Amino acid sequence: MAHFLLCPFGSGGDVFPFIGIGRELRARGHRVTLVSMDTFEDAIRAAGLGYASMGSKEEFDRFSQNPDLWKPIKGTLLVFKMAGEALRHYFDKLKSLIQPGEPTLIMAAGTVFGARLIREKLGVPLIVVHLQPAVFVSVYDTPVFLEGMDVMNKLPRWLKRLLLALPNPMDLGAGPAIRRACKEEGVPPPRHVHPDWWHSPDGNVALFPEWFAGRQPDWPQPLYQHTFPMEDLAREATLSPELERFLEADDKPLVFTPGTANQNGREFFAAALDACQRLGRRAIFATRHQPDLPPALPPTIIGVEYVPFSLLLPRAAALVYHGGIGTCSQALAAGIPHLIMAMAHDQPDNANRLRRLGVGDSLHPKQWTGDRIEAKLRRLLDDPNVASQCQHCADLMREAPGLDKLAEWLETQPRTTPLVSSPKIGNSSAVTA
Repeated sequence: MAHFLLCPFGSGGDVFPFIGIGRELRARGHRVTLVSMDTFEDAIRAAGLGYASMGSKEEFDRFSQNPDLWKPIKGTLLVFKMAGEALRHYFDKLKSLIQPGEPTLIMAAGTVFGARLIREKLGVPLIVVHLQPAVFVSVYDTPVFLEGMDVMNKLPRWLKRLLLALPNPMDLGAGPAIRRACKEEGVPPPRHVHPDWWHSPDGNVALFPEWFAGRQPDWPQPLYQHTFPMEDLAREATLSPELERFLEADDKPLVFTPGTANQNGREFFAAALDACQRLGRRAIFATRHQPDLPPALPPTIIGVEYVPFSLLLPRAAALVYHGGIGTCSQALAAGIPHLIMAMAHDQPDNANRLRRLGVGDSLHPKQWTGDRIEAKLRRLLDDPNVASQCQHCADLMREAPGLDKLAEWLETQPRTTPLVSSPKIGNSSAVTA
């Protein structure tokens, strides 16, 4: 048996998949420690996993409340700058968790650069876990980083190579901190964060199916492409009696959410309320930040905090949201239409892929008004082709392999057995188990 160190980076949609992987590995007899923010400690411990803190709830809230986080380019730069600043903390934490004589493997998000530094310094194998297709920057099927950028896929590949070689948020945001840490640890720094430190030479996991994003010739190797992990903590949760009564009272409602980490959703919900009244539809407004909800909601709309979407969305008519990949996968499984307000990060690319699948549409944040939401939802709800495609995707989701298949693959990957205790490990060798 081995010790798996799991290191997500980000909001609930980024952390929950690692909880799901951890559950499966623990059930197979492995020791699992999940390194994350205290915001997720209760959920991690409830899943029976070991927990190591990377920061307080207050620190997480300060970051998620920053309005720049949800702006194109500026938000991505902010994420990579934070990832660079967190590098040393992750490195020190992981180093302290490595035990002598115990086979160890690290699984981390690409933004956990401290995990890559551990690999380069100590030789502990690293599997990078990628949750969304947007992180695979390809000159073949190029991700859509900004609304309207899908026209880039009409350009010749030689031109796309030139454009993608320009300075990017990874190098600008995280590059200085990575180079500084490498110098301190005596490790050769990467020439570029992407692709040199973005993927792992030991192995990479793509947690989305090929029908959502097919593998491209320039994706990294080795690569294991699985499917959406689908973990949303439903095992530890139930729908409240109030929500149950609302769901049973009438027709299927619409569901609106700006994302688990978004604490700047007032305009999102104000436009949603207007759209619901125009449509004459009931709705559920879901947000952890309840002050963002409009005051005095009508009886046809209910506000809730976090609720597992695997329990809620099969009883909904459509999902209106930010386009995060975890929420996207739950709507695909439920077989309902998507309407996305794509702000930044992977959201525009996810929206573009849903349009290509014929199951959703999107609006730019500057277009986010009640009348435009109404028009988009009417088309999505009334179009029989959309309903057919939604059902097709739900069928594909039901046929997907479980996390046991991913765990089996992970168990075939090399693990290192440190020979000495972690405070001295930087000057030691390691052997492969």
